Amino acid sequence: MSELAFDSLADGKPVSIDVNGTAVCVARVGDDVFAVADTCSHAEASLAEGDITGYKLECWLHGAEFDLRTGEALTPPATQALQKFKVERNGNQVVISE
Repeated sequence: MSELAFDSLADGKPVSIDVNGTAVCVARVGDDVFAVADTCSHAEASLAEGDITGYKLECWLHGAEFDLRTGEALTPPATQALQKFKVERNGNQVVISE
């Protein structure tokens, strides 16, 4: 489990955090917060360095896109979904857990 402040997350700018030894990409889209595995399922690349368009997260290395809401791989070269993490928000507090 990891905690962070909602207002520390910039809209559309993913960040990488540690949740029990696992790198997790946390992204804010408007008032929503999503958390998926930070490592692209296609190659060893941090998704927190990628770009967000709507609810799509694009890997900076090869351009694979993932749905932040489900972790689903949307475009090649990725074909495998990302692990999704539980997000709970209480006011300004955001808790990420497995």
